[in-house]
Amino acid sequence: MTIVEQFFALNHPAGAGHFPGNPIIPGALLLSETLRAIGHSLDVDLSRGQRVSAKFAHPARPGDNVSIDFSEIAGGTIKFACTVGGTKVMTGTICAAL
Repeated sequence: MTIVEQFFALNHPAGAGHFPGNPIIPGALLLSETLRAIGHSLDVDLSRGQRVSAKFAHPARPGDNVSIDFSEIAGGTIKFACTVGGTKVMTGTICAAL
């Protein structure tokens, strides 16, 4: 099991439009940055062609530091869970040939 961190700046531009007065990090951005962080940690490109499944449990917000906990489970599948301050915000899997 490996843990990496992804920080979303308090003034992140996505927060201004999602949503005024109650900013969140859009799910697509959270997923993209999670895959980028995992790929960087493993020194592989996870940006193309893999099957991804994700479930969003709670919003991540600008200013949050997201902990990304991941591990390879079988046949190149990576299971991941993202938390902010102990609260799960996203879980999922990606199929990647490592």
